[in-house]
Amino acid sequence: MNYRGRFAPSPTGPLHFGSLVAALASYLDARAHQGRWLVRIEDLDPLRESPGATDDILASLEAHGLFWDEGVRFQSRRHDAYETVLTEWQHQGRIYPCACSRKELQANNGHHPRDCRDSPDWNQPPPFALRFRTQAHEGAWQDRLLGPQHYLIQGETDDFIVRRKEGYYAYHLAVVVDDIDQDINAIVRGQDLLELTPFHLLLYEALGAPAPSYLHVPLVYNHNGQKLSKQTGAPALDANQARSNITQAMRALNHRLPDSLTDAPVREQLAWGVENWHIPALGER
Repeated sequence: MNYRGRFAPSPTGPLHFGSLVAALASYLDARAHQGRWLVRIEDLDPLRESPGATDDILASLEAHGLFWDEGVRFQSRRHDAYETVLTEWQHQGRIYPCACSRKELQANNGHHPRDCRDSPDWNQPPPFALRFRTQAHEGAWQDRLLGPQHYLIQGETDDFIVRRKEGYYAYHLAVVVDDIDQDINAIVRGQDLLELTPFHLLLYEALGAPAPSYLHVPLVYNHNGQKLSKQTGAPALDANQARSNITQAMRALNHRLPDSLTDAPVREQLAWGVENWHIPALGER
């Protein structure tokens, strides 16, 4: 099977060092497997988008030598595909409308005081979210770095949102639908998304599609021990410092460039990274 991977940032701001590390890991893994590497913009929530962020992200990837193989996909143009899936799931009884607030659910230990799950009312006036109906079960999957991962799904209390009350499609739904549509069979992403994987596996099963392989790479933290992100004030990457940025990102992935390459063109740095890509090294600290 031909390897197909992707990097899928949200346009909530410019690329920062933490997102560069994630992009680099997915890029190197794809190239080390002679695979295709795609870029998808997860612009699902216009309220969180930053003007010009998409162009900044794409320009930054190019400045760092991370060139994608196919046209960039925008999730904002995929609403019809998501709605088609939701309609099918409605007919199958896999989803239900839920008007419960977070406060109501917390007060009832995750159970629905409005009987949304047991007596779904599809004629109720908005706003309401759509939740995926889970069944209690145990499962396991294999991470390419972290090894066997076991999980326990609790029926009802683990039912998750696939379309928000505002009408926006949820990350869980869109990411799986698009990964299937784009034939993505290898996912490399940060370990902050590790706990979401069981829910995504449920959606692959519901859609009758094989699940991809997963590799969750270690996160980058700031001096306060916080995950490096836009929310914690991570600065935008300086495209003029691409060589230094790649050198540091390689180091963050525990792939230290030889001294002779720290000032080399990024294409040479990336070529070394592809040739020396070694997943077990990611977990060595």
